[in-house]
Amino acid sequence: MIAIILAAGTGTRLMPLTKDIPKPLLEIGDISLLERMMIICITHGVDEFVVVVGHKKQRVLDKVDYLSNKYDVKITTVENKEYAQTNTSCSVNLATKNLDDDIMIINGDNVVDERIISGLLKMGKTSLVIDNHKDLNEESFKLRIEDNEIREIGKGIPIGTASGEFIGISKVVRDDLRRFNSILEDLIAEDVQNYYDLAYKDLSRDSSIDYFYTNGLKWTEIDDKNDWEYAHDLIEEFDNQ
Repeated sequence: MIAIILAAGTGTRLMPLTKDIPKPLLEIGDISLLERMMIICITHGVDEFVVVVGHKKQRVLDKVDYLSNKYDVKITTVENKEYAQTNTSCSVNLATKNLDDDIMIINGDNVVDERIISGLLKMGKTSLVIDNHKDLNEESFKLRIEDNEIREIGKGIPIGTASGEFIGISKVVRDDLRRFNSILEDLIAEDVQNYYDLAYKDLSRDSSIDYFYTNGLKWTEIDDKNDWEYAHDLIEEFDNQ
């Protein structure tokens, strides 16, 4: 199992916090978001990582060297040189196109209850983590799932028809990886600003995929300062469990 962690973005909405540091290297309790996620993954059996770098890449490269030695784990990096002009479809495709293993894809600004990661890793199929508990809003990256197939995915789905929110953590099994990357390449050809998440709509028609529902397990993706404050509260809660 290889965990792909996306750490290339600029984190514009968190400026000035992210002016000189990539968002995944922001620290809560003297531990970076990147290290916290790696600790969870390693605890639950992940033995290899690929980190996609871009914004302030040298900061990430230095941290990766440190973490690789600290945890005695293999970490490679892939650079998205066009990170400022592209989106996650490009970053994920760069990281996964030459791999031949089960992979887990994680947004580098995720803070999650570790049971989300352990639960996803136990799924036998390509799977997405779906929050079926929180109140949705217009900014939620929503899905409409029928008969296990993703019929719609994106922010524009009416809240009343949505099955939940994709939280930016997923797993692609080895047998689905070639088709997944082919879909990504089509998305990139269509628009380099496409999110990788959209690939799962077509993949759900071609392959049997599954969904890990959070059922109230807590998480956040840190997009803005409100999320940043909430992440502090979550980590304090997780650390005291």
